[in-house]
Amino acid sequence: MTDLIYPDWPAPGNVRAVMTTRQGGVSQAPYDSFNLGSHVGDEPAHVTRNRELLREIAELPDDPHWLQQIHGCRVVRCGSGTQPVAADAATADVPGRVCAVLTADCLPLLICNRSGTRVAAVHAGWRGLAAGVIESTLARFGRRDELLVWLGPAIGPAAFEVGNEVRQVFLSLDPLAEPGFKPSRPGHWLADLYFLARRRLALPQVAYIGGGDHCTLSESSRFFSYRRDGVTGRMAALVWLTE
Repeated sequence: MTDLIYPDWPAPGNVRAVMTTRQGGVSQAPYDSFNLGSHVGDEPAHVTRNRELLREIAELPDDPHWLQQIHGCRVVRCGSGTQPVAADAATADVPGRVCAVLTADCLPLLICNRSGTRVAAVHAGWRGLAAGVIESTLARFGRRDELLVWLGPAIGPAAFEVGNEVRQVFLSLDPLAEPGFKPSRPGHWLADLYFLARRRLALPQVAYIGGGDHCTLSESSRFFSYRRDGVTGRMAALVWLTE
């Protein structure tokens, strides 16, 4: 049975959004079972069928605009092309264009405005957060105080260990990010991706931030986790406009 997560956020009626889990597809271990990533070593036929199931079950108006994610800050406008574009965020202001990002520990963000005229999907690992992928995406919108953001499932604050260099990158960008790091062992810290993303969203003062209450690493039956398993599948976070 396919397990989908529908964001609980005050989006306008013409905005649709959904997040997949690992459950409900046809892929075999270690990609079991609803893997949507075509770049992780899974059987291409299984990925194709899973993407067909996604479109059917989530009632997508079109195939998602898949990205070639590079842990950077490039944002692209969803078009009609079928080849993945190198970027880590996609935005759309036309009904029927489905923005999508793939994750398996990194943080997916879905964004819309209160007027329902633009949406975006963002892939944010720590490198993308530091590079400014959130800020680059927000720049595609108008007033920041009209924006609604949902944080999808990512590796949780008790599971994501990083070194001193990662902590220093964030503190150099924002000294108030310090509570996002808790000491774990000498030279290492537990990083809170949700907190760090909220800090980047708090600076422009967006209207609403929801979600951020899962851990992909610890919830092994529901989510893929690259850090936990190494070879594994990918989940998708999707958002689009309707007529």
